[in-house]
Amino acid sequence: MAQTKPATPKRAPRTLAGKVSHEDASRTQALKQYQEALRLMQESKFDKAHALFTKMLEAAPADLAERVRMYLNACAQQINQHKNTFNSLEEQYDYAISLLNTGNYDDARAHLQTILKKDGKADYAFYGLAVLASMTGETENCLQQLTEAISLNGRNRIQARSDSDFQDMADDPRFTELLYPE
Repeated sequence: MAQTKPATPKRAPRTLAGKVSHEDASRTQALKQYQEALRLMQESKFDKAHALFTKMLEAAPADLAERVRMYLNACAQQINQHKNTFNSLEEQYDYAISLLNTGNYDDARAHLQTILKKDGKADYAFYGLAVLASMTGETENCLQQLTEAISLNGRNRIQARSDSDFQDMADDPRFTELLYPE
């Protein structure tokens, strides 16, 4: 019988326990950024998500890069969709009212205030701000905005009398006096 040498045990590769390779650390960081960017998208913060995805794309692992590109495109589409151009202030007002009707009060307020910056005599923008204030329970602001709208255009008084958006103001004697001064 032939004598065989005892097998020498194979040595495991040397690693430092508790140390993560640079590649693993980069991947972990990329995944954290990816999750953060997705969270920003869910919060409709598309511009911030776009910036983070763009930064990620430079060093993203190959398996994430395609997804990052897809989300970059989605963010860009959302950003461009929200950059509206208006042919007139009245068109911007219509858009602001559509935002108001869908409960997007902050954006509606911003558009109405933009109209007033461009035309400080735009009675319809004051009227829109009065409606917004009524809907959000801002009584004093509602009265101020409606007073301004009426002083610029007396027809706003007649319109406000039948506008159901002011129903929460109906019990306020100042509102009644504003609409029926006679």
